[in-house]
Amino acid sequence: MITDININLSQWPFRRLPLDETTKLVEKLQQNGITQAWAGSFDGVLHRDIAAVNARLATECELHGEGVLIPSGTVNPMLPDWQEDVRRCHEQHGMRSIRINPNYHGYKLNDQVCDELFQHVVTHKLIVQLVLKMEDVRTHFPLMMVSTVDMTPLSDLIQRHPDVHLILMNNYSTLRGETLSKIAQAENVYFDISHAEQVGALEKMTKSVPYKKLLFGSHMPFFYLEAALLKFKESELGETITKAIQFGNAERLLNE
Repeated sequence: MITDININLSQWPFRRLPLDETTKLVEKLQQNGITQAWAGSFDGVLHRDIAAVNARLATECELHGEGVLIPSGTVNPMLPDWQEDVRRCHEQHGMRSIRINPNYHGYKLNDQVCDELFQHVVTHKLIVQLVLKMEDVRTHFPLMMVSTVDMTPLSDLIQRHPDVHLILMNNYSTLRGETLSKIAQAENVYFDISHAEQVGALEKMTKSVPYKKLLFGSHMPFFYLEAALLKFKESELGETITKAIQFGNAERLLNE
């Protein structure tokens, strides 16, 4: 049993990626023992009609998800009536989580609109997946250079919203050292492992982050699923910690 909390459907606008067709991606997940996958949509990064993005995502997961895909909607608080998008995610589509991309959508973590968003998701009991970056800045299209989310205001944001369950996605090269350790102390913050790419990466992460805060994430189809699975094959975490990261922590988060 493995829960992958970090995959995307649809097509990345700047290049075709392997497995960017839902049926092929789901087949790959099933072949490798992924029993549940939280799926966002690449369309949510640049499209302005977020309601349509989330509706397509929910339909795609239902029709082609084979019981594996769990939709995670997008919310862009810089667009009009974003509160209605939050409501639809919860009430219409039955989603348990939303994804936000502050760097692509043009706001910072200390902007008032971010506080308003966090206050709103508490009402609907939605998990927030904060995506720090989508790809390495060195591969960005020259006319679409997007900086990684500035994490400086994150500690204060977390303190202001202790009831929001927050997952930091694609985080490894952005959060390190004392900053990572400090944020990891917050009870409501979790981290995916998708960008932990060094030898012994999981052991290194558990030195700064309690293993109960780590979640399996592959960042498919940007990254190969095998890259995430190999982290466990070369690790010496033991069965208890491995099971917690692969599915136990995500299951507990959904039930909180």
